[in-house]
Amino acid sequence: MLDGTRRGLLVGMGGALVAGAAAAVTLRQGTPGRKLGLAVVGLGSYATRQIMPRLAGCESIRLTALVSGTPEKLTRYGTEYGIPKTHHYSYANYDSIRDNPDIDAVYVILPNALHAEYTIRAAQAGKHVLCEKPMAVSAAEAEAMVAACRKAGRKLMIGYRSRFEPYNRHAIELVRSGFLGKPRLITAESGFTISPNQWRLDKPLSGGGSLMDIGIYSLQAARYLSGEEPVEVNAMESTDRSDPRFRTVEDRIDFQLKFPSGLIADCVSSYSSNHNAHRVTGTEGWVWMEPATVYEGQQMWVRKGGKMEPRVLPAPAKNQFVGQLDHFAECVLTDRDPIVPGEEGLRDMRLIEAIYRAAREGRTVRMAAA
Repeated sequence: MLDGTRRGLLVGMGGALVAGAAAAVTLRQGTPGRKLGLAVVGLGSYATRQIMPRLAGCESIRLTALVSGTPEKLTRYGTEYGIPKTHHYSYANYDSIRDNPDIDAVYVILPNALHAEYTIRAAQAGKHVLCEKPMAVSAAEAEAMVAACRKAGRKLMIGYRSRFEPYNRHAIELVRSGFLGKPRLITAESGFTISPNQWRLDKPLSGGGSLMDIGIYSLQAARYLSGEEPVEVNAMESTDRSDPRFRTVEDRIDFQLKFPSGLIADCVSSYSSNHNAHRVTGTEGWVWMEPATVYEGQQMWVRKGGKMEPRVLPAPAKNQFVGQLDHFAECVLTDRDPIVPGEEGLRDMRLIEAIYRAAREGRTVRMAAA
């Protein structure tokens, strides 16, 4: 559903959730050895190369079903992961997951424009949802997703894996503890040189260009490193429209966030240059990570008292993927709120819309109080 009827569809689905919630399977919370049953929705490269292989290392969640529009993928990955054909679903019969007690939750790993629809349909089927970032293609869709899961009594978590990565978590601790003094400046750079001919360059599917895909890491970093919510947004776009990759989406968009404390974040989002770094500068020192949000291999340096040194952390018991998946499962099984709920994704979508508006109109956009 990529046309103008999307909003009506989402509202209609939200109104039908009462019946879905009544049919939801009740989890056996507190049962020793209980693992959450997960259906992966969308069998693209991120799902099959990053998420599904990590499930074997999880303590609280297991793969129980697959959803794809490609029968060959269902057969191939069903065989690889031991998923019976009774637990293979197409997008057409997706709603019948409601009848499968082996599915407690879904992980939506589809093009951005499909996140809202498949999240709401999962909630309607009585399933909890982990949804990839960005949460949706608009704040209105994100609001509908939050409302749908709330009405159905289902958990909604967004796949911000860096919140479970040890170096990013340590950087947050350094800032919160006052080790750096009063934070004054954050720089967050995210970008890569994108290859042509992929859905991320098709605005109806992606919702936007680099900001929706990679720039959201800079936005998230500014928010979780500061511990504050921006009150003002400025932005500037630079896109070569003669480049066939950027017919419908932006290439580079740099943005600035001002926080209530006076802290400022300078952020980069790019599809034509390579960036992966975060730095927080305080009145007494700084912490710098480069690379910061890669799948593995983060590095950190800290400067304080005129001395700079590398900071090497011990290998974690769980990498960021396993940590994210187990956290989601444990929140469902113990009925607690995830650290990155749907409301977190909604805040990012409101800020993304403000960034686009600031760049388009060439002015400062002030954020409404939460």
